[in-house]
Amino acid sequence: MPADSLSLKFAALADPTRRAILARLTLGEAYVNELAEPFDMSLPAVSKHIKVLERAGLITRGRQAQWRPCRIEPRALKDVGDWLEEYRRLWEARLDRLEEYLKKLQGKERSHAKFRRRTKPRAAKNTFQSKRRRT
Repeated sequence: MPADSLSLKFAALADPTRRAILARLTLGEAYVNELAEPFDMSLPAVSKHIKVLERAGLITRGRQAQWRPCRIEPRALKDVGDWLEEYRRLWEARLDRLEEYLKKLQGKERSHAKFRRRTKPRAAKNTFQSKRRRT
């Protein structure tokens, strides 16, 4: 069963090594050897990460003679950003409503506190003292 493109992108972004490769590619195109430098892993392992990114459509590989430079695909990241933006707006709206609700509750709490300060509490009768005074 083929995965949808958004799932492939999120799966590719789930790995910190692949995110670091993407971060490096934001500076400009690079060859696999350059991308592998900061990692403590073999060149074939880095190549596998690059293939995952390529299958997800997050990067493309060009051809310059025998070299295959990698470059980031900004449109693919825009798809991810657009999907996340919908949920950001949803949660912001929910949090705004929660904030309004909490302000209402705090307002009610303040009004109850003012009411309590205005009315003096009655002195509690101590039954022991009242009996003692009678005797």
